[in-house]
Amino acid sequence: MNHGFIWGVSTASYQIEGAAREDGRGLSIWDSFCRQPGSIANGDTGDIACDHYHRFLDDIALMRDLGVGAYRFSVAWPRVLPDGRGRANEAGLAFYDRLVDALLAAGIEPWLCLYHWDLPQALQDVGGWTSRDSAGWFADYAELIARRYGSKVKRFATFNEPSVFTLLGYGLGRHAPGAKDSAILLQAIHNVNLAHGAAVDVLRSLVPAVSVGAIHCQQPCVPSTSQDKAAAELLDAYWNGAFADPQCLASYPPLLMQQIESYVRRGDLGRISRPVDWFGLNHYCPLFVKADPASPLGFATAEPPAGLACSGIGWPIDPNAFRDTLIAAHKRYRLPIYVLENGIGSFDKPDDNGRIVDDHRIDYLRNYTAAISSAIAAGADVRGYFVWSLLDNFEWASGYDPRFGLVYVDYATQRRSPKSSFYWYAELIRGKRRS
Repeated sequence: MNHGFIWGVSTASYQIEGAAREDGRGLSIWDSFCRQPGSIANGDTGDIACDHYHRFLDDIALMRDLGVGAYRFSVAWPRVLPDGRGRANEAGLAFYDRLVDALLAAGIEPWLCLYHWDLPQALQDVGGWTSRDSAGWFADYAELIARRYGSKVKRFATFNEPSVFTLLGYGLGRHAPGAKDSAILLQAIHNVNLAHGAAVDVLRSLVPAVSVGAIHCQQPCVPSTSQDKAAAELLDAYWNGAFADPQCLASYPPLLMQQIESYVRRGDLGRISRPVDWFGLNHYCPLFVKADPASPLGFATAEPPAGLACSGIGWPIDPNAFRDTLIAAHKRYRLPIYVLENGIGSFDKPDDNGRIVDDHRIDYLRNYTAAISSAIAAGADVRGYFVWSLLDNFEWASGYDPRFGLVYVDYATQRRSPKSSFYWYAELIRGKRRS
């Protein structure tokens, strides 16, 4: 890791901002999904979350103390365009002005992600990502953001983990908007890809010296038994290839192409595979897969093998899989890689002295950052690492029980308390900068 290597942290709008009904913000599909009985653990919502909308200066002070060089956040589409299109909301735009200005004043580079899953409900009501028009809606939204912030922000991501929000939201029904339909899933995949390409063109045309990419969740899909190989290959196509391949290689995975070709028009793959500057890679663990005839798509995740260490929330811990994923992505896509999410979920609690001692997270981060060094030594062009997440936050369908943050959030009081891992990561950054 050279001196140009970027150390950062990541968050997402719906998971931390709160202020769900303030200053003209419109509804998102997650506001709606959270109100469907049984959708979210404990009936939790993102209405308040970490109250970052009001406490962002405190959170930037934490980032400054941490010593990170960059902060990846997302803009809430319904905060700046309450109806998803048409009239912009000046109060919402002004919030991100304040956020970006404060980051720059603290010497922290803003990395702006256009979409981290909170589609305006008004657009969902007219088809959402299942409508081909969504590519145009997204391009118009990207234009608004580029014109407003492009003089200050140069790092843009179009989408975060499109494979996750499409598969879980349209195919398996576990995330917003809660659909279980393979045909709808395929439509959404193709339209999100078209939206990515359109937004890349908008950003290139409007932001001088822009650096643009997309953020893909890349996790090995391992068959649970020898009979599960086909199921693992199909999940791999949806999870790892459905977006990275058409965006970077101008082709869909063969397992999906025959199913998706009815939605593909002449010239679409050229519209999707616009030149990007980097490959955003999120990784947590390998996925163990089994065939499941009862699943809408014929597969399901399986329990990890006995003896494999797991996090508090049951996700396997395998830094070698991370190293191999980085090397494979480098060889396949031939782009500079930024790891824009990596971290571990657990059920952290303060001890009797009020300290949050999360040695398990320190061990995880130590081993996974070492895996990056190994991948670089093997030739992978990895240029940055962002921990998920700065703060404990709303973890989608799991609500507030799992905690991924370097900073503990007492949701009743909104008090922030750095964990042991916060100080470990700060020292790691300082040490790398000195070396």
